[in-house]
Amino acid sequence: MWAVRIFKTRTVALDACKKGRVLIDNVSVKPSRMIRVGDVVQVRKPPVTFSFKVLGLSDKRMGAKLVPQFMENVTPPEQYEILELNKISGFVDRQRGTGRPTKKERRDLDQFTDKFDFDEFDWDE
Repeated sequence: MWAVRIFKTRTVALDACKKGRVLIDNVSVKPSRMIRVGDVVQVRKPPVTFSFKVLGLSDKRMGAKLVPQFMENVTPPEQYEILELNKISGFVDRQRGTGRPTKKERRDLDQFTDKFDFDEFDWDE
């Protein structure tokens, strides 16, 4: 999953597997699970579940232009609608003039939102 840029780091991919957020053919998997061509990998990034069909295998991280040769995004359009609604409603109100949050405030805010499984996922990168 790291090689095809679903996750930014291998550590994040490992944590997602351990938390049960990665499914292969609707079965929760461990990080060591081998995938095969034709498997459907579902990645749950609340509130959305992204689905990918494996077209090829690679053991090295690849450039973004090569990703379509190895996976096909089969996520239903309804999931993207949920993502857009979450982005619109997910803004945190801050008092005018207080500026950017400090590092501590940012960590506190992240810890608070993680309790409710509000993960951000940006496919545009």
